[in-house]
Amino acid sequence: MMSLYAPDVFIKDKVEALAQQLGLALPHQEQWDFIQSAESLDLQAAPGSGKTSLIGLKLALLCQGWNSPTRGICVLSHTNTAKDEIIHRLAASPAGRRLLQYPHFIGTIQAFTNTFFALPALRARGVEVQIVDDRAYADEALQLLERHPQFRKLNTALGHRTNGPSLVAEARYLCDAGDLIATGPDGTRPFKAASDSGQQFAALKETLTERGVFRYPDMFAIAEHHLFHHPQLALAATHRFSFVLLDEMQDTSDLQQRLLDKVFGSPSTVVQRVGDVNQRIFADRPDAAQPSSFPLPHAAQLPVSRRFGSKIAALASDLTVHRRQRIDGAGHEGTIALLLFDDDCVAEVVPAFERMAAAAVPRQLLLDSPPRVLGARLTRGGAKTFPQSVSCYVPGFTTAPSQATGSLITTARAAQTERQSGDNHAAVTLLWKAIRDVARLASSGSLPPLRRLDRDPATAGGRTRLLLHEMLTSPLDSDVEWAVFTARLLRLLPDLTQSPLKGVARLADPLAHVPPVVQPAPVPQASDDAEQGVVLSVAGSIQSAKGETHVATLILECLERSGKKYDVHEVLRLLSQQQDASKALVTIQRAAQLVFVGATRPTHLLAFAVHRTRAEPHVEAMMARGWSIHDINLQ
Repeated sequence: MMSLYAPDVFIKDKVEALAQQLGLALPHQEQWDFIQSAESLDLQAAPGSGKTSLIGLKLALLCQGWNSPTRGICVLSHTNTAKDEIIHRLAASPAGRRLLQYPHFIGTIQAFTNTFFALPALRARGVEVQIVDDRAYADEALQLLERHPQFRKLNTALGHRTNGPSLVAEARYLCDAGDLIATGPDGTRPFKAASDSGQQFAALKETLTERGVFRYPDMFAIAEHHLFHHPQLALAATHRFSFVLLDEMQDTSDLQQRLLDKVFGSPSTVVQRVGDVNQRIFADRPDAAQPSSFPLPHAAQLPVSRRFGSKIAALASDLTVHRRQRIDGAGHEGTIALLLFDDDCVAEVVPAFERMAAAAVPRQLLLDSPPRVLGARLTRGGAKTFPQSVSCYVPGFTTAPSQATGSLITTARAAQTERQSGDNHAAVTLLWKAIRDVARLASSGSLPPLRRLDRDPATAGGRTRLLLHEMLTSPLDSDVEWAVFTARLLRLLPDLTQSPLKGVARLADPLAHVPPVVQPAPVPQASDDAEQGVVLSVAGSIQSAKGETHVATLILECLERSGKKYDVHEVLRLLSQQQDASKALVTIQRAAQLVFVGATRPTHLLAFAVHRTRAEPHVEAMMARGWSIHDINLQ
C-alpha cells in the first residue's frame, strides 16, 4: 500500500497546510490519529465531531501524493447525500478533485455493487436492466400476478394469506450456497419449491428478471452469486482499490456488509470505516448482525462535538443506545427547554417554540437556518389518541403521495438543477426514471434503457432524445408549453413500449403542470410588536433531518408504533430515573435512538414538547439538569 502514495503525505506540515487552506481546525489528538493512520480501522464519531471534514481532508492529502495511474481509492457511503457531501468537500481543493477521476471511485454501496458486479453479471446473461427500484418492482410484480394466466394458481394461493400481496411485491433474490433463489421479504421461500405455487412464484420472479426489473436487494444477491462463481473478481477489486473508506457505516445493512466483506476482506486492503452507531436508525434485524459489524470493539473514537455545548452533549451521552459513548460538547453552550402543553393548546406549541427561538438565537442565524420542528411520525395512524404525529401539531401539514399532482414536472425541474450543476448524466437519468414511472401507469409494456434509444431524429428514439433535451433546457413555467411537451410524450410512449396506452386518465395528476415553487426568505410576522423577529419554522421527520445541523430544533412528542407509548415521555423517564438506555425495552430503545438523532442537530436551542400530565413526574429532574421549563398556557 505504501508504494502507491508518497510516504510523507501525512506529515504534520502538509496536514496543517491543507487544513488551513480548507478552513479546518485540528485541536484534538483523536483527529490527528485518524488523519495519519494508514491501517485498517473503525472510527466511532460523535454527532458534530466533524468526521466528514476529516474524511475530505484525509482523502485530499492522499490524492496529493498518489502515484499509481491504474490503482485507486474507493470511497463508499450509504446514501447519495453523504456521497455528494464528500464530493463537495473534495472539489474545494485541486488535490481533492483528482479523486473524482479514474482510477478512483466515489459512490454509494449500491452503485459500487451495481457497477462492478451486478450489472456485468446481468449483461453476461443477456439481461438489459430497465429499472432498479422497490416501488416500481412492486407495481410490475402485482400487475403481472393479476393479469397473466400463467400465475393463476399462485394468485389463488396468495389470496388465502394476509400477507399475500407483499410476498410478491417484496420478493427478493437470495444467494444460498452459490444458488440464486427467489424468496419472500424475510429471505425464506413462501412455498415448497416443488409445489405449483412455489414454481410459479419462482417463475414470476424470473419473468421480471428477463424484463430487467429488480429490487435493490436483488442486486446484492446477484453480485454475491457472481462473486461466488467468479472469485477472481474480488481479487481484481482489491487490486484496483487498495485503500477503501466507508462513510456513514452505521447504516450499512447486513446484506451490504456481507458483500463488502467478500470483496474487501483481504488483509492487503486498507479498510477504514467511519460512522456513528448511535445514529443507526435504518437497520436490519438485530439478530442478523455480522461478525464484522460496525464498530469493532477496538474502534477509535471522535468524542468531541463542536456543534453543541455541554448540556446537549450530556443528554446525547445518556441516549447512546448501541454503544455507550461519553460525548464532550465544545460548541456553543445552548439551551434545552421543555414545553408543557394541555389538550386545548396543542396548536400553540410550534408558535411558542418560534417565539422562544427568536429570543434565544441571533436573528441572522435564524434567517440562514430557520427553526426546525421534528417528529418521529408525520401523519396520524388509526389510534384515536391526540396528539400523535407532526400533523397534529402543525395544522395543514401533509406529505405528498408518490404520484402527486405535477410529479413529472417537479422531477424535470430537479433534473434541470442537476444539469446546471454540471452532472448531465445524473439529470437525464433522473428524468428518464420519472418518465418510466409515468409509462408504467398506462402501459403494459416497458420503456427501453436510455442508451438503447435510437439517435436518428426520424425514429421514436431520436424524437424522445430531442424531447428529453428540450425538457432539460427549456423554461417550464408556462402551462401551455408543458402541455405541448406532455402531448409529445404521450404520442411517443406507444412506439417506445410497443403497446397501446390504457388508462390514460391515470396520467392526469403526474403529468399536470404546477407553477414553480419560489421559496422566499423567512420573514418575521410584522403584525404584532411582540412577534417581531419571529422566523417561521420548517416541519419534518427526525429521520429526514439525519446529518443536518440546525440552530434551533423542536422535538414533538409522538405516539410510537405500538400506539401505547409516547416517545419523548419515555425518554424523559429514562433520564429522570437515570436508567441505562441500552438496557431498556426494545420499543424504548427505538424511541431513544430517534430522540438522540433529533437532539444532536441544534447548536443553540433544543426544545421538547410534552403533555403536562406526562411531563410533571420528570420536571424536577430536568430542572436539575439545567433545562428550562415553559408552560404554554402561561405565555
